[in-house]
Amino acid sequence: MSITSKIAEHEKKMTIVLDDRFDFSYHGEFRDTYRSVDPDQLEITIDFKNTEYIDSAALGMLLVLRERAGGNKANIILKSCRSSVQQIMEITRFDKLFKFST
Repeated sequence: MSITSKIAEHEKKMTIVLDDRFDFSYHGEFRDTYRSVDPDQLEITIDFKNTEYIDSAALGMLLVLRERAGGNKANIILKSCRSSVQQIMEITRFDKLFKFST
């Protein structure tokens, strides 16, 4: 599998669906999903429903996206995090930087 994305331009929403692993090997592919759009003009949902593993590089990629999307004003939602991913988000305090959805 790979990372997939879709944009609902009329709603100004983008959804990015991650693979079972979200790690450094997806750096370019993840960046390419939002490279051609202006992320600070979109609500971005990152769907973790398939993701069982996330590493520190992936956390860094999320921070880069957040910064590009406006920093504290970014409208990024992390959706359907499994318990192992949710635990990492809490330990790293990403739960304070991002919105979460089930």
